[in-house]
Amino acid sequence: MRIIGSPTRIRLSIWSVLIALCGAFSTPQALAAPEVTVQDVRLWAGPDSTRVVFDLSGPAKYTYLTLSNPDRVVVDISSARFANPDIAMPAGQGFAKQLRAGLQGQDLRIVVDLSNPAVPKTFTVDAQGDLGYRLVVDLLPGSQPAPTPAVPQAPTVVKSTPIGHGRDIVVAIDAGHGGKDPGSLGASGTREKDVTLAIARVLKARIDREPGMRAILTRDGDYYLAHRLRIKRARDQQADMFISVHADSYTDRSVVGSSVYTLSARGASDEAARWLAERENASDLIGGVSLDDKSDVLASVLLDLSQGASMSASIEAADNVMNELDRIGNVTRRGVKQAGFLVLKSPDIPSMLVETAFISNRIEESRLKSPAHQQRLAEAIYQGVRSYFYTNPPPGSLIAQLRQRSEGNRVASAGGSLSGAVVGTAAP
Repeated sequence: MRIIGSPTRIRLSIWSVLIALCGAFSTPQALAAPEVTVQDVRLWAGPDSTRVVFDLSGPAKYTYLTLSNPDRVVVDISSARFANPDIAMPAGQGFAKQLRAGLQGQDLRIVVDLSNPAVPKTFTVDAQGDLGYRLVVDLLPGSQPAPTPAVPQAPTVVKSTPIGHGRDIVVAIDAGHGGKDPGSLGASGTREKDVTLAIARVLKARIDREPGMRAILTRDGDYYLAHRLRIKRARDQQADMFISVHADSYTDRSVVGSSVYTLSARGASDEAARWLAERENASDLIGGVSLDDKSDVLASVLLDLSQGASMSASIEAADNVMNELDRIGNVTRRGVKQAGFLVLKSPDIPSMLVETAFISNRIEESRLKSPAHQQRLAEAIYQGVRSYFYTNPPPGSLIAQLRQRSEGNRVASAGGSLSGAVVGTAAP
């Protein structure tokens, strides 16, 4: 081979090639700009779970693993850095004893030291409105009892509750917002999350005094719950009805009144599609019938039956509540409204969302803070729900038995015979 050119030019050419190769193959990756920055780290705990949220500048890739002795969860966010190197980790609470962070090559590593064994559940959330991208790590109890297999039965409005002898009707009361989510704010600073919890507690106490009925709260403190976790808590307690309590807000502070919402047809359709798509992974049941071993057509029919009955019951019960609220003050518009609120999307529990008043209105804000008015609101909701269940008592409930006795006494007093009377429950 013959090389043409001066030695100096040849040496320069060789060095140029070597420098280019070094730049192509051995440029330190530490010099590369991070693909995403962590803007903030937030942490809060509820009674049975803890949530860690990483606010991100954009979508991110991540991995995580759990380690024991000591128990900890390690999260690596690919090509990431803190937007502010001096960012402070939140103080530990719940399952998170403390948080630590450091660089692991090009990745940002966050270690969550656990106070007790916990199972992490992670997911990302895309930017929505004023909220940016987020990586969420939920810490759940480390050991949970295996679910008891349910005996299949025909789809009903009520969740898959075994038909017991004189059982209580269970009403799940959901106090809207909570924790890091204050909800709407009144003109004088009243937080929606506080008044909804106060009303929910009063409503629970009122329902618990009714023979044959009892209430459970999805939250009984100032902590945040994801919407689907609120639904899950109602389903875990075999709730016959779900009521979400809120306080409305509007830019026009003169607007006043209460309103009641049930699930819209579009919202129901979206939720049905989700259930059918995920039924093979779902541990939940529709009216006591598992969908995971059913054909597409049969699963769709069962879901339609359950959803249809639930929506019909929701509208009837919500209309009763609306009538009772109308007795104690204004309503924004006669008639039950419908919307696609996620918290109303349980396909087999009649559900309603009650906007008790407009917290944005100074007069109604003042009323919402009043224990006397909270009692009036709770009483109105209770009366509406009670009226619905005495008209449509679930089979096997104490109220169903009381209604049967009442029907029997009425027939007997009219000179008829019990054997010739048609007594039972009205199908919703």
